[in-house]
Amino acid sequence: MLLKRIAAATTVLLGTLAGAQAADWSKVRIGTEGAYPPFNTMTADGQLVGFDIDIAKALCAEMKVECEFVVQDWDGMIPALLAGKFDAIIASMSITEERKEKVDFTGKYYNTPPAIVVPKDSKLTGVTDADLDGVALGAQSSTTHSNFAEEKLPSTDLKLYPTPDEYKLDLVSGRIDAAIDDVVVLSEWLATEDGACCKILGTIDPVLEIHGEGAGIAIRKEDGDLKAMFDKAIAAIRENGTYEEINKEYFDFDVFGG
Repeated sequence: MLLKRIAAATTVLLGTLAGAQAADWSKVRIGTEGAYPPFNTMTADGQLVGFDIDIAKALCAEMKVECEFVVQDWDGMIPALLAGKFDAIIASMSITEERKEKVDFTGKYYNTPPAIVVPKDSKLTGVTDADLDGVALGAQSSTTHSNFAEEKLPSTDLKLYPTPDEYKLDLVSGRIDAAIDDVVVLSEWLATEDGACCKILGTIDPVLEIHGEGAGIAIRKEDGDLKAMFDKAIAAIRENGTYEEINKEYFDFDVFGG
């Protein structure tokens, strides 16, 4: 009798655990920053737009799930995911070993190099640590770009900012001498009236240990089924031409990278 009760209790427990693990992904909440054009930004009327957003919508359509976007400050993005505020991060987050200690990632959905931007009248001539000795360099905090500057550009006077908007303002006003970010983000800004002050000094060869293998979708480690759904959807939109169509709306090159 005792053995039968133990067996019955074990069956109930296994059934409960299986039910707990079988999440309903008919609706997926996606965290994004909304402050990183052209990848994700907010319009004047509060609408999220950008490459990340269109890719997210295409992936949700491919997975046949409802998308709900949640705007989150960059510094709190991973903690908010782990706290259950949303289910996935699609916000140009680079796949790094440090982040993989906390979350899982899909394969990349794009990969572009970093660059240094300076005022057009800058006397700087290169992007090495020796070239930038003593330079006041701006970067968004908690990014691969700030990590690179800390590790590989120690001779600079690094200034950290919560979003790119703040370092751009300081660069325009002369409070910093240069800034580091994704080359696409910087090029997009330079094409605007506000960015007319400045130029790309040069691109930087990505360091795999710092920059990772590209931008991926971050998922909680326990949500392996959702990760698999996104990976399958990324492959599908790459295959069926949807990715290429979105790419052409934003870029004149293949942003997926090598």
